[in-house]
Amino acid sequence: MQNRRVGKANFHYLCNPMADYSRLNYFNGLNALRFFAAYLVVLHHAEQIRMKYGLFHLKELSLFNNGSVAVTFFFALSGFLISYLLLRESESTGTVAVRKFYMRRILRIWPLYYLLVLVGALLLPALLSYIRHSYEMPYRFGDVIAYFVLFAPFMVNIRFGHHLLEPLWSIGVEEVFYIFWAPLWKFFRRNICWIIAGIFIVRILLMTGAALYEWPDTVEQLIAMLQFEAMAMGGLAAYWLYHRKAPVENSWMFSRYFQWVALTYIAAQLGAVRFLSSVWIGFEWLFQTPVISSSLMIMAFTWLIVNMAVNTNSVLKLDHPVFESLGDISYGIYMYHMLVIFAVILFFQKFLAGLSPVLSTLVFYLLITSGTLVVASLSRHLFENKFLQLKTRFRK
Repeated sequence: MQNRRVGKANFHYLCNPMADYSRLNYFNGLNALRFFAAYLVVLHHAEQIRMKYGLFHLKELSLFNNGSVAVTFFFALSGFLISYLLLRESESTGTVAVRKFYMRRILRIWPLYYLLVLVGALLLPALLSYIRHSYEMPYRFGDVIAYFVLFAPFMVNIRFGHHLLEPLWSIGVEEVFYIFWAPLWKFFRRNICWIIAGIFIVRILLMTGAALYEWPDTVEQLIAMLQFEAMAMGGLAAYWLYHRKAPVENSWMFSRYFQWVALTYIAAQLGAVRFLSSVWIGFEWLFQTPVISSSLMIMAFTWLIVNMAVNTNSVLKLDHPVFESLGDISYGIYMYHMLVIFAVILFFQKFLAGLSPVLSTLVFYLLITSGTLVVASLSRHLFENKFLQLKTRFRK
């Protein structure tokens, strides 16, 4: 009975909150989660490319098919962090400086984004043509430049399929979302819970329609990619946490028992979903039902973010300096890894093909991991930081 009352109280707090977690400047452990999510995307594309080039691969294992799952986590994390910052700004200044918000996003995202567009869509194809390499780009620069410039790279994926700049689609989705997110916080802050609920309901209705009816492929792919509800759910978690009076440790949702249940679900989603769904139909319902499984996954990731951020009794501890450093370059890891994987295949394909499966896998991952970390680190310190230093001009 007590747990039931606590549950009702938590539901009441959701959109009728009180105040407590409003002065946090940093969330422990989230950088580590950011790195692990980025590396799941690396694993996904690494095995996809190994399979494409006829090398030994592990594509049949669930762990190596979590690229879209990791991106969903990124969406929820981004919604949580951005919304928390908007809450702090609106509480301390009484408003949201939308222009400054946009400038902070531009300085963080645009430089590396447009650098990758230049390299991947223009310079690299020219280089491959010059050295007469057999790789054929699925598009010409003129076919896609408008999509990239207008932050609609997801349309490039839909129209042309797999390509070297494939990961950029999620950056476009985030930028589109934040065009209207800051103004919503500025003008409709008091109704933000209802707005978030509306986004989630519309999304569920669209996914249900796509599952039940035969819509055009482009429409179905857009619905799958524009995961605004994940960012909205992250925003709702930030709103709940920001205004919560009691420590989260007092909630059953962050008890040790519930943590193990939730972490087991997430681990199953990442590493064993194919096996589990084949041995028990209940797992197929949990992990492969379009609307239900995606909603549960978003809620699980949102819970994980809050748990890692503020739960002092968390059973999962990831606030280590190494993870913090890797998390700092996770944006570069996500953006550069496809180019690094392609470079490794370009120069070492024949060598890798001559090794045993185990040795080939070890060498391959040593090369792509070290290469991606080096490139991302150099990019952060020599390129991205020059723009990040300018962000201080646009603080509240």
